[in-house]
Amino acid sequence: MCDSEFNSYPPVKDPAGVGSYPARVKAGGGYVWDAVLEYRVWYHAALDGKTAAAQDRYQAFASYDAAQAFAAQTPGAGAPLALVLQQEYIDEPTPGQYRHVKEARLTEWPVVLLQRPRRHARTIPDFLAPDAPPNRLAILRGQA
Repeated sequence: MCDSEFNSYPPVKDPAGVGSYPARVKAGGGYVWDAVLEYRVWYHAALDGKTAAAQDRYQAFASYDAAQAFAAQTPGAGAPLALVLQQEYIDEPTPGQYRHVKEARLTEWPVVLLQRPRRHARTIPDFLAPDAPPNRLAILRGQA
C-alpha cells in the first residue's frame, strides 16, 4: 500500500533497465515527467566488514511496492524516490520566471509528485501561455 491517498504509482518504463541508470542525477525540479525509470531507496551501508566507514548506497526496484517494502525493513533507509525521465521540462531560474527546456534529463523525485499527470504535448505550452490561470500548478495537476 502506498503512503498517500494516491493508490498506485506508475509502472517503470522498462523493467529490464532497472539498476542500469547512473547514481548521480538531478534532484527534483522541472514540474513535469515523462516516464518512471526505476524506484530507488537510498540507505547508509558499511563499506565492508573490516572498517567502520560507511557510504550512501541505493537499491533500485521495478515497483514502488517493492521499494517501500525494502525501505520498511532496512535500517537507515529513506523513503522511496522515483527516477524520472523528463524529455522536456520547465526550468524556474528565479521564482516565477519559467522557461521551456527541450532536452532530456534524469532526476529523482519524491513519489508523491507522480500524482501529477504525465506531460503531454500541451502541458508546458499551456503552463507558459499568457492566459494561463493564476495558479499555473493547476495545469500540472490536471485541474485546468
